[in-house]
Amino acid sequence: MLHLTFPDGAVREFPVGITGFDIAKGISPSLAKRTVAMALDGVLTDLNDPIEKNAKIEFVNREDPRALELIRHDAAHVLAEAVQNLWPGTQVTIGPVIENGFYYDFFRNEPFTPDDFAAIEAEMRKIIARDKPFTKEVWSRDDVKRVFKEKGEAFKVELVDAIPAHESVKIYKQGDWFDLCRGPHMTSTGKVGDAFKLMKVAGAYWRGDSNNPMLTRIYATAFAKKEDLEAYLHQLEEAEKRDHRRLGREMNLFHFQEEGPGTVFWHPKGWTLFQALISYMRRRLNKLGYDEVNAPQLLDKSLWETSGHWGWYQENMFAVKSAHAFTHPNDPDADQRIFALKPMNCPGHVQIFKHGLKSYRDLPMRLAEFGAVHRYEPSGALHGLMRVRGFTQDDAHIFCTDEQMEAECLAINDLILSTYKDFGFDKIVVKLSTRPEKRVGSDELWDRAETVMMRVLEKIKEQSGGTIEISINPGEGAFYGPKFEYVLRDAIGRDWQCGTTQVDFNLPERFGAFYIADNGEKTVPVMIHRAICGSMERFAGILIEHFAGHFPLWLAPIQAVVCTITQDADDYAREAVAALKRAGLRVDLDTRNEKINYKVREHSLAKVPVILVVGRKEEAERTVSMRRLGSPDQTGMTLDAAIAVLAGEAVPPDEKREALAVAAE
Repeated sequence: MLHLTFPDGAVREFPVGITGFDIAKGISPSLAKRTVAMALDGVLTDLNDPIEKNAKIEFVNREDPRALELIRHDAAHVLAEAVQNLWPGTQVTIGPVIENGFYYDFFRNEPFTPDDFAAIEAEMRKIIARDKPFTKEVWSRDDVKRVFKEKGEAFKVELVDAIPAHESVKIYKQGDWFDLCRGPHMTSTGKVGDAFKLMKVAGAYWRGDSNNPMLTRIYATAFAKKEDLEAYLHQLEEAEKRDHRRLGREMNLFHFQEEGPGTVFWHPKGWTLFQALISYMRRRLNKLGYDEVNAPQLLDKSLWETSGHWGWYQENMFAVKSAHAFTHPNDPDADQRIFALKPMNCPGHVQIFKHGLKSYRDLPMRLAEFGAVHRYEPSGALHGLMRVRGFTQDDAHIFCTDEQMEAECLAINDLILSTYKDFGFDKIVVKLSTRPEKRVGSDELWDRAETVMMRVLEKIKEQSGGTIEISINPGEGAFYGPKFEYVLRDAIGRDWQCGTTQVDFNLPERFGAFYIADNGEKTVPVMIHRAICGSMERFAGILIEHFAGHFPLWLAPIQAVVCTITQDADDYAREAVAALKRAGLRVDLDTRNEKINYKVREHSLAKVPVILVVGRKEEAERTVSMRRLGSPDQTGMTLDAAIAVLAGEAVPPDEKREALAVAAE
């Protein structure tokens, strides 16, 4: 007999080899009907699998979040069957679940196009309506290869050889159609439902090798409910409208070109936005006792060997020599050393900490840098500002004692959360990632760090009143220490991991960093790595999409534009611009000989928050006609009143808080 523990804690005996379906049916026929899979000790498996050992058992229904991956996996099999039904002779290869959906790769002489989607989706619905059960069989490798070879499925034959020798070879059937698959699956094709959609096609080389045949990849998505599918499609539609690359062109913020792959060419307006972000962060750090530093871009390879990055991270680094060393490799006077463009700032900050003797009275020491770093990304992975090769980190490293670590982590948390709030993000998840399998440092150090960070995590939840969601990521920590990851949700429901807090006992020790403790002993400091925005370029891209280019006034590159109706008002328009600039506002002047409606449309497309229109009437009355971005209404007011209103709105949120605090004293 075996003992199974149910979610309510009850333990029951069953004969060895009983299936999950039999257990569910014995409890209730309705339970068996609505259950699509089971979880044994937290691992999803087929409901009809025999259970061979004691375990915790859970029955998973179709609405369970864990079932979404199964829905998409099953839908991939249904897609493959539909394609082969419609186009016999098409070879199927692989069809994995990916983020937000799945894909399947096919080999066919004539590639598929989106014009084929309607027929494929109709055939998929027929297969789902037939509701054939998924059944699993274990075949010998020779039988699998023979059957697929007879079917003309050369790619499947090759896949059999890639399955590790210790794994059994599984075949999943859905009626007469079958596929090579690890599983698990739901109970039948009908459980896929009708909330699916084919999205796009793309070319893909077999196994990612350009020497192999080109396949057609059909991307698709599936959800448990139609409402979820519709919400996802709406999110994609919104994301397309908000695409920072398109808005970057329309707003004239930046561009990319082939001669500098993965690096940003910032235009004046974009650089103004970027510097507004930097200035905000710099003000916040100055008030919290951070010292800003700057470490070299190029450092000798030996330093990166000491830090461990050359061994752990080398494939993502750029290495350089002097041009003379390349052209004269045997010249003894040429500097033949290998240097690396820094991929991160931490080793340089340790060198700054080490310069001069430090006492426990000097701690905590908070070193911040808006450091330009470079990391190799494959060209196919580059994506506008979101994924680049050269970027700026709002990086900081806190050197502190063990006793100070908890307070520093809490202070960092307060800074991160208040920063996100200032930028309009109010839905935050804080994740604690614990020790990975491959790591450095003793278990004692890891125990100490994780205990402190777990305590901090509980305080974060407590202080937020439950508004901050927390979670644990077992085994996802950095190789040198546990870390917090801060995930923010944007205006259309997408999640972005930006901030991080990482505790490190390893790097200071590798470099021989120490301070003199109160007992006179040399002591290795705790080093806390901290970023808030992460990549400033990526954060700028996130903000562009979050606000759809419609920035709050304090962030907008151009806060207002003064437009003339007739040339008679040009002098007054220049006077208005000068007065607005004296008030600290970023203002443009538009005196072109164009109709005012044309000017308004053009500046609205460029997402200028405020358009001030002036003509002869406004000049005579010393007024302006104010139009806000996104509103058809115009408001007339005196020039002085408009300046006062806009200057007040343009004050950054941190400076507003500071002014209110001073006023309250």
